[in-house]
Amino acid sequence: RCHTVTTCLSPPVHYVICKLGFEKKDTYDINNILSENGEVCWQALTEHVCYLESDQSVDYIKSIRSLGPVCESVNLHFKSLTKEKFVIQYALWFNWTNCTELFLEVFDVLQHTQTTEVTLGLMKLTSCLERALGDVYLLIGKDCPFLLRDLLASEQLAVIFGQAVMDVLRIFIGSPYGLNLRNVLWHGFASPEEIPAKYCAMLLFLTAGLGQLLQMYLLQTKCVLVHRPYVIFVSSEELNVFPGNHEALSLAEELIKQSSFVLQTMIPFWMASLTAFKQSRYADCVILLLPQLEVGLRLLFTTTNKCPNRLLTAEVKFLSKMLAKHLDNEEVNQLPAVLEEPAMASEFLWDVLNHQEGPRIRDRLSHGEINLEAFPREVANQIVAFAITLLCRFSDEDVFAFKEHMVIKPLMNCASCYRSQFHPISRLKKQVLECMKSIHLWPELPVVPVEHVQTIKGLEGNAEASTLILVISEIVSQLQQYMPHNCYSSDDPVNSVLTERLLIELCNTRVCTLYSPRPVLEILAVLRKISAQCHQVCEQVIASTELRYKRWMNRTLRSRQRHNYLRMLNSITFLSPVLRLILVLITLEVVNVHLVCKKNQSDYQQYLKFLKSILQYTENLVTYTSLEKNKWDETTELTNKALIKIRKISDRKLMLVQLAT
Repeated sequence: RCHTVTTCLSPPVHYVICKLGFEKKDTYDINNILSENGEVCWQALTEHVCYLESDQSVDYIKSIRSLGPVCESVNLHFKSLTKEKFVIQYALWFNWTNCTELFLEVFDVLQHTQTTEVTLGLMKLTSCLERALGDVYLLIGKDCPFLLRDLLASEQLAVIFGQAVMDVLRIFIGSPYGLNLRNVLWHGFASPEEIPAKYCAMLLFLTAGLGQLLQMYLLQTKCVLVHRPYVIFVSSEELNVFPGNHEALSLAEELIKQSSFVLQTMIPFWMASLTAFKQSRYADCVILLLPQLEVGLRLLFTTTNKCPNRLLTAEVKFLSKMLAKHLDNEEVNQLPAVLEEPAMASEFLWDVLNHQEGPRIRDRLSHGEINLEAFPREVANQIVAFAITLLCRFSDEDVFAFKEHMVIKPLMNCASCYRSQFHPISRLKKQVLECMKSIHLWPELPVVPVEHVQTIKGLEGNAEASTLILVISEIVSQLQQYMPHNCYSSDDPVNSVLTERLLIELCNTRVCTLYSPRPVLEILAVLRKISAQCHQVCEQVIASTELRYKRWMNRTLRSRQRHNYLRMLNSITFLSPVLRLILVLITLEVVNVHLVCKKNQSDYQQYLKFLKSILQYTENLVTYTSLEKNKWDETTELTNKALIKIRKISDRKLMLVQLAT
């Protein structure tokens, strides 16, 4: 059954948000802070901010108490306006946010005070306000701070709006000592009943007031406010693991009432999220759902690790902590085990929320980086489907019937097979396979007819290439014992082993992506750079070959260029196997990458040095094979040195794959 915890707010936070601003009972005259021509009187507002005598920092407790009646007065003022009047008086002052429509919608929400809607309105308002304030910061600042707290405390915004104005704002958002509305909501601590609508009204009012101040600043300085473009989701198709789930939505409503993953007080948020999905409001659906996933996981985390007090704490990076291997006291975190092998929920969450190359959906939504109108249905679909699998997994009543239901079962199957898409290991495997595809195109490249070549004097045969291929064969023979047995022929080790089939087979090997200590990430970073350089060499070889062939056939190559072209064709004969060897080595190392933690410091440094020397080799190859440089003879010498290094490391059994046996 649903948990009956009555609040997720710790007693001090509950007092600050739900009680403190209601202690002063006197009514406040709106005309003190609103002039006849509709201007916000900041002077009167800032008089309500109290400061500590000790260090002159904001006294948040006194200030919230003092501002309580002011917020109530603003709320009643908005309630007294018709939509038309509100638009006439305020719409213009929201233009600076680039989200005027959203702020007008918040006005509508305040008229009806449907509690989940007020919360949703506040979450959207704070994220759009943060984005707009970041744009303002960039009028005079360089790099916009990532955290709202740092943005609001910045010197730049104090210069533009005035320090006292920023102090008013920080009482509502961006300080852990104030109401901290943004964080409390985005991390799922507040139930629908706990956020007073008057604070939402006040932020709407303050946003208009900031618009008025900004207009004056822009007129005085002749600056122009530029809005940063929205972030577009790239690779969102890679997240498409779950099928469409319209039928599952109606079952989900039943599951919500039964699941131990859901807190009783939070049920309205879950229901509102599903309603938003059905109404094609996909951003709203996800904004409501993500904090609830965090609440559910926090609930599991605190139950399984027996630390109920942490249900009420808003820790930065709490999601990372919930999915970490160890707790702060070094004991093993039980949550990933409860989420089931193969830790699918953790992998999906890391992909969606945390990995730098993933969509980082919550970051992007909560910092206002995404156009809410154009939020992709597919992304919302994935998160809803994932949420349904968690509801199902943590339901006790008649759960078997649910799990076996023809609509839910495919979702559960997809969930249990999930593999990380955005962890550096997954990205590297992808890179390697793409690079191999590029090398596969080489045999198809156009080459000048043999009779043309024979007319050129002084071109050495393929002796050097043959020598290099011989060295590659020796290295492959050494490493053959570490490879799957079905891909080897002693007659032609290079072409029978260094194949796409082998790479695909190795890349399908499951490697743990959940816990990656620093040495693992460091090695992965170097391997990824090597792989990227190899890919660039491939692309350059393709471009050069096609261009030179065309010019040869058009007879526009001078004698030296013709020689160079033939040297290039000669180099390709060993570059293909050498690049394939490097790709196979990279993949063998990735599959065993966690063994790097077993190396002592000196062995680790030596191994890292070896990888960096291979990286240096591939970087030099990129330079020499570029259309500008075109130095093909040098690639032979470079390759020879690199192969000697690889053979030496292989002889000394220093590779990770050699540690595995």
